[in-house]
Amino acid sequence: MSTKVTVKGQVTLPKAVREAAGIRPGDRVSVRARPEGGVLVEREANAREQSDFRRTLTAMARRRPFKGFSTEEVMKLTRGEE
Repeated sequence: MSTKVTVKGQVTLPKAVREAAGIRPGDRVSVRARPEGGVLVEREANAREQSDFRRTLTAMARRRPFKGFSTEEVMKLTRGEE
């Protein structure tokens, strides 16, 4: 897909791109130039999404899937060592 840049430097993101990225009217986006050329446009997460993400990470950190095992024992299990 391609689009034109206006005299003001504005670009309209095609509908398919907006939908794929979850970008809706009023959303903020982050725009960065890539060192090898090109531009990266990403939807910024809102405060609620960030809060939900932190809560998920905190819940994951509290889980103890290998309760009763030392770090060394878990490492041996993951490496297939006996």
